[in-house]
This record gives sequence, structure tokens and C-alpha cells, in this order.
Amino acid sequence: MRSRKSASICSIPSCGGCCHRLWSAEVMLPNTGRLAGCTVFITGASRGIGKAIALKAAKDGANVVIAAKTTQTHPKLQGTIYTAAEEIQAAGGKALPCVVDVRDEQQISDAVEKAVEKFGGIDILVNNASAISLTNTLETPTKRVDLMMNVNTRGTYLTSKACIPYLKKSRIAHILNLSPPLNLNPLWFKQHCAYTIAKYGMSMCVLGMAEEFKGEIAVNALWPKTAIHTAAMDMLGGSGIESQCRKVDIIADAAYCIFKKPKSFTGNFIIDENILKEEGITNFDVYAVTPGHPLLPDFFLDEQPETVIKKMESHGADPELKKEKLPPPPKPCSGAVEETFRIVKESLSDDVVKATQAIYQFELSGKLKPVVAFLSGKLKIKGNMALAIKLEKLMNQMNARL
Repeated sequence: MRSRKSASICSIPSCGGCCHRLWSAEVMLPNTGRLAGCTVFITGASRGIGKAIALKAAKDGANVVIAAKTTQTHPKLQGTIYTAAEEIQAAGGKALPCVVDVRDEQQISDAVEKAVEKFGGIDILVNNASAISLTNTLETPTKRVDLMMNVNTRGTYLTSKACIPYLKKSRIAHILNLSPPLNLNPLWFKQHCAYTIAKYGMSMCVLGMAEEFKGEIAVNALWPKTAIHTAAMDMLGGSGIESQCRKVDIIADAAYCIFKKPKSFTGNFIIDENILKEEGITNFDVYAVTPGHPLLPDFFLDEQPETVIKKMESHGADPELKKEKLPPPPKPCSGAVEETFRIVKESLSDDVVKATQAIYQFELSGKLKPVVAFLSGKLKIKGNMALAIKLEKLMNQMNARL
């Protein structure tokens, strides 16, 4: 075998020999990418964004700890910690699947100990595990509130706490939370207060820990500019919502850019598209599930709903919310409202009703993009944001006929 000294095996400038581990002369690295030999601990990595980040690191030859709950296949959710491990190893990395419910402190502790025992330490922690319920205060059951608080905020805090002693020993030392900027506009609280509090708890961990461990560990948050196609998005919006989303690859690429940064890059709330633009990326169509299709803006990013509308218009969408716009002229023998609801009625089916499970009240004064109208307060939907997304899908199906 080719001899290799114990010095640098990782090309991250701040790494200085890939962390705290040394390689003997009898070991030859199969991969010498930026994260080669480094250990990345990722919660919720059995599917979606977490797995995408894992696979990105694996291509460099990283060690990946898959800390997630799913051990058996689910009819509606693809992937387990074991299938993720197989994909990671096929991509060039080493995998350690660990059964972890981040609500259970002992399971977190056990997984961290296994990671250190197998790989010698932990260099990067990605707090990705999250729970979501886009329901208002009176319609959010207590058990759902507890789930979001315990997974999002408490789980992030406890996992960080367990990993920090080992991260301090790493020359890379990154914590990355998948959480939004702390935007205190009431718009982002009034429809799903519990969810916002739970996600902002993850962001406050960034704010506090970045300052507490400055110089030792880089602590940052990453959030998508647009909706990302995941199993959670499918459940919220139903099949077909993917055309308005980007692929998980954009988050993985953005996370990789962050991992390349030195420890001094800390306390930042990063938007995926922004950091990729800094890296010279200009073609974002490669990340779109359906290139050219208008994308759903993500939560928490705009202080005013009008900003969302302007951005959608600049990308080719037509919210048509301006007061000066009038409804289209009625078709012969029928008014515009009657014609609209005739087409709506014809488009309904038992399957649509079963999938939506909601009642909508309309006061028509023009054509509306349901999601944008909902965000701007011009469309009132009793229940939650998921119903607006489902309505958007239904209206898209009828668009050609309206």
C-alpha cells in the first residue's frame, strides 16, 4: 500500500490534518476530499435534507453518523437509517446508523459515544431533525406542541450539548442548525405560533452558542429561500406540490460551503441561495424540480407580504393581487363567479375531497394565488397553511380551464 504521513488529509484550510485523528503508514485513503476522514453527526439523516447533506459529505470520504428514528420501512416514507447507511457507503463515505429519537437524552448520549468510539471524535454536527404543524393556537393539540418543542428546540439543544465536548477537540468544529433567521414580524406567528416558537428556539441556540463558544466552534443556521421538496412537503401540499419546490441538493451544497469556512465564521443566519451565489453559482434552475416553474417562497424570510409578491412576480408568477386589476369578463350566459364555481365543481372528486379534508370560504374580487394571498392576509383560511398549499395545487389543476 502507498505510504501516507499523519499530516494533512483534509483540504479545509482550518483543518490542519483533518481534525484530531492520525493515519498510520499502512492506511490509504480512498477519498481525499475536503471532508475526508472527518466525522459528521446528522440528526434526521435517514431521508430528505439530512440524507442529502450526508451524501454530500460521503462523496468526500467523510464518516457519517445517521442519528434518526426510522429502522423499518414505512409505506409513505422512504428510507431507514440502514438504507441511508448503504447509500453513504456507496458514495464513498463510512456510515454509522444509530437509532436516535432526539427527545430521548439517553439515545443521544449513546449515539455520541458510539460515534466517538468508532471514529475517534466528532467534527461537524448538523441539527436537522424537526417536527412541523402549521396550525393556529386553538387547533394545535398539546401533544403536537410538545412534539415540536421537544424535537426542534430541546432536541437541538441536547444534541449540541452532547457533541460540544468532542467538537472542542476538532480543528474544524461546526454546528449547523436547519433553522430560520429570527424575524419577529407577527406575520410569521399569527397562523402557526407553536411551530414558529419551536423553530426559532433552534435559531436562538445558534445565537447563544455562537457567542458562548466563539473561537472554539463555528455555530450557524441554514435556511432555504424557497420550499424544498421533502416528504414533509408532500404531506403538507400533496402530490404535485414538488413542481413549486427545489431539490434537497441545494441545501446540501450550501451546507458544504459552510463546512469549508473557518471557525471564525460563526453566528450567521445563512440563506441557501445567497451563500451559493457567493460561491459563483448563477444557474439555479439545476436545483428546481420543474425548471422554469414559479417557486413557493419559504417561511420567515420577508418582513412584509408585499415583498413575497414582488419576488414571485419577478420570477414569472402572477399573484394578481393589485386592487386595480378587475375580474375577467364573464363568459356568455354565465357570470364570472358562476363560471368559476361551475368549473370548480366539475373538477372535484371523492379523491380530492378525501385528500383535502377542508372547507374553504371564498369572497371573490379577482383571481388569487392562494398561498400568496394567504401570506398577505387577503385570503382567510380557517385551519392552517397546509390547506392553502392544497388549494394552490387544486387551482393549478384547474388553471387551464379558468
